[in-house]
Amino acid sequence: MTTPSARDDTIYLDHAATTPVDPEVLSVMLPYFSERYGNPSSVYRLGQEGRAALDRARGSVATALGCRPDEIIFTSGATESNNLALKGVAWQRRFGRDADAPPPHVVTSTIEHHAVLHAARSLEQQGFAVTYVGCDEDGLIPAAAIAAAIRPETCLISVIYANNEVGTIQPLTEIAAIANAHGIPFHTDAVQAAGALSLRANELGVDLLSLSAHKFYGPKGVGLLYVRKGTPIRFQQDGGGQEAGRRGGTENVPLVVGLAAALEKAEWLREASNARSASLRDQLLVGIREAFPEVQVNGPLDPERRLANNLNLAIAGIEGETVLLGLDMQGVAASAGSACTTGNSEPSHVLRAMGYSDERCRASLRFTVGRDNTIAEIDEAVDVIVETVNRARGLAGVA
Repeated sequence: MTTPSARDDTIYLDHAATTPVDPEVLSVMLPYFSERYGNPSSVYRLGQEGRAALDRARGSVATALGCRPDEIIFTSGATESNNLALKGVAWQRRFGRDADAPPPHVVTSTIEHHAVLHAARSLEQQGFAVTYVGCDEDGLIPAAAIAAAIRPETCLISVIYANNEVGTIQPLTEIAAIANAHGIPFHTDAVQAAGALSLRANELGVDLLSLSAHKFYGPKGVGLLYVRKGTPIRFQQDGGGQEAGRRGGTENVPLVVGLAAALEKAEWLREASNARSASLRDQLLVGIREAFPEVQVNGPLDPERRLANNLNLAIAGIEGETVLLGLDMQGVAASAGSACTTGNSEPSHVLRAMGYSDERCRASLRFTVGRDNTIAEIDEAVDVIVETVNRARGLAGVA
């Protein structure tokens, strides 16, 4: 007897949190679990089949990023990649400085994912200096503010490519030009950008770039860090010399194969996916606005400055977490912010950084559409959202 998948009847509108593994990706991965299972460091045929699969995956990813294959390091996900980028570059500078020199300095923003923010705070606890640059009411980080934060001892700038909560796309090329002019390595957390924006490292001007496969219809537990050749970095995970001595530990061949296949498909579908996602997202907003004209969109209204699948809005008179539970009971999955902080009673640090009141932050919901959503699902979701919000308002005594 098989257990039905939740996807059979759930209207899933939380693709910024994670995505289902694409069936084509899964089919490519499966042989490496049970048939071609050799350790890629082994010299015999079974092991070398795994090595060849890793090499093909690395080459495929390098094509998507427009870089050299040896500039790709496979990791367990973007959290590891972000930690390696920040801590690796910062510690490399620290070991290379004079004893009486100021501590190395990192510039980042107030609206980064916690994988970056917490890594930065960890560096502060270890004696490094960090500047957190603010954003405007749309979640846009001014390039001029990054420039103003630079010091002689600045060793790294790290700015998210597209925000995971409100979808704001940052001016990476402008910031990259500033970093390059000062000779400072530039890192971006590009997790939300994969399948939506160009990842060509040279065009973006970045020196380090983080990705996580489960955000673009690949498996969980695998990601990558692009490191431009020549970027000063101290690698963190010692072991058997895998990843050309940059990350010890036996490579997870099936997951890496899945990452590469998912990224290749995401790149191939990018233009069509963006157009379809924007249409579904706009349909959702129109439906909600018809019922609640007072709804406020969080983040930029300019479609050129926002991810096509992202809708973050505030509906007065509700508690977002309460509405989410009601939506879930009616078969609609959405979010109040980053999935990595769900359950935290504090308002979103991103919305707060944008200058929103705690009341607006707590009344906010995030919907992110994906490949499998349909027009009919969006219509049904609108009905469920309207019913759930009205019920929540009634219980709260709000007209």
